[in-house]
Amino acid sequence: MRKDLSYLGEFGIRGIGYEVESLIRHISRWLGLTRKHNVAIVGMGRLGSALLGYPGFSEKGFEVAAAFDSDPAKVGGKVDHVVVDDIASLPASVREKEIEIAIVATPASAAQRVGDMLADAGIRAILNFAPVHLEVPDDVNCRQVDLSVELQILCFHLERQRE
Repeated sequence: MRKDLSYLGEFGIRGIGYEVESLIRHISRWLGLTRKHNVAIVGMGRLGSALLGYPGFSEKGFEVAAAFDSDPAKVGGKVDHVVVDDIASLPASVREKEIEIAIVATPASAAQRVGDMLADAGIRAILNFAPVHLEVPDDVNCRQVDLSVELQILCFHLERQRE
């Protein structure tokens, strides 16, 4: 582990180790977690609305700065503290609000179109909850969250515990 930490720089004391608070600050800075990141959520159905209200984001430095949907019944309404904007305003809003990360919580049928819009708007990090794999450019980091796969993994571990 000491060798792995050396890639982050020399900040420990040989023969003594690391001062924990300093180590946490250094690793957080290296991971880009010492500043606020503006996030957009696309899709204000049940999942998107629940994610918008999740307090853990702000505790970790992620500010939900925008929410988007294509449903006229949702556009203009408020979810938690954020006004839901029309998906058509996404490119301008990304620039104006300096959004860096987007969460896709749309139905599968809309997800790829939304992923394309996000990439075209300059988003380089996407967390995708839609039940479909997004094809994005190489310079866009996309993480797929598939809750059914996570449940299958838990089942695997349950079975191993029973043996």
